[in-house]
Amino acid sequence: MVKIRLRRMGAKKAPYYRIVVADSRSPRDGRCIEEVGTYDPAAEGAEKIKVDLERVKYWVSNGAQPTDTVRGLLKKAEA
Repeated sequence: MVKIRLRRMGAKKAPYYRIVVADSRSPRDGRCIEEVGTYDPAAEGAEKIKVDLERVKYWVSNGAQPTDTVRGLLKKAEA
């Protein structure tokens, strides 16, 4: 199964996440199929979440399942 989930990047105690499309069996920070956005919890305002919504819609239409956290971030990005 293909999932849309977060990949943790950044330094210790200063996380930065990439929103990626990956096989559910691969490790959290392992190989991914495509990177579709970023999430920076330390940023302010509009720079916090950047997502290519067209690519997300493409992957969801092809059966990819977003995780609960990513689903919430996508709702915030659309608003």
